[in-house]
Amino acid sequence: MVRLSGAAILAVFSIEYVARLWVSVESPGRGEGWRARLRYALTPLAIVDLLAILPFYFGVFFDLDLRFLRALRLLRVFKLARHSTAMDLLLTVIRNEAATVASSLFMMVIIIIMAASGIYLIEHDAQPEAFQNIPQAMWWAAVTLTTVGYGDVVPITVGGKIFGLIITLAGVGMVALPAGILASGFSQELRKRRAEYKLKIKQSLADGAISAGELHQLKDDAAELGLNAEEARLLLKTETTTPAEPVSCPHCGKELTPEQ
Repeated sequence: MVRLSGAAILAVFSIEYVARLWVSVESPGRGEGWRARLRYALTPLAIVDLLAILPFYFGVFFDLDLRFLRALRLLRVFKLARHSTAMDLLLTVIRNEAATVASSLFMMVIIIIMAASGIYLIEHDAQPEAFQNIPQAMWWAAVTLTTVGYGDVVPITVGGKIFGLIITLAGVGMVALPAGILASGFSQELRKRRAEYKLKIKQSLADGAISAGELHQLKDDAAELGLNAEEARLLLKTETTTPAEPVSCPHCGKELTPEQ
């Protein structure tokens, strides 16, 4: 019964994959014919879907157990980004800051290698089993730099303890660097989206007033940009409430007060 239900589920997944592959030509920008279907089949999520159903068919013709590849289908959760503004904002920030984050991670890998080399030179003679070589010492370096400190491998010499203290202090700043980059990216992306929403408000005010249809469209734009209703309302109020222009005397040019 379990095997039958599994086969039925895989049949549904297979039909879904073939159906999406067949109608992929309808997506704008993919082209026409088999080229459009091939372009869709080479997208990351389509490859994941294919790898999730292939083990079943390989098992029919070959004596291989590749069912573990079905776990790759969990990656389809990233499709939720199309319906979640928060997930879309996160992926946008990661995409924008990918180069900077990659640079900081590369620097951290270099520091891990240097820390592993240092602790190996200091602790190898005292603990030959714990620090047999530099690659094995990289576990201690990574755990220490990230300030996790499992305690399974620790330095016992004075020099090793001093070196471990230095690496721990260096790790506090290095681990916080990617988080700071992403936080800055979030702030910058939110400012960008607020500026884009203000521009849409100004475009709606081009004729001097915002109609009911334009107001409804602005609400949709705010939701699409990830702005909450209160923030969108305040931005709309700020942009539509303009101070009265000062009145100047036609003779002397001085600004006239309301009393005058």
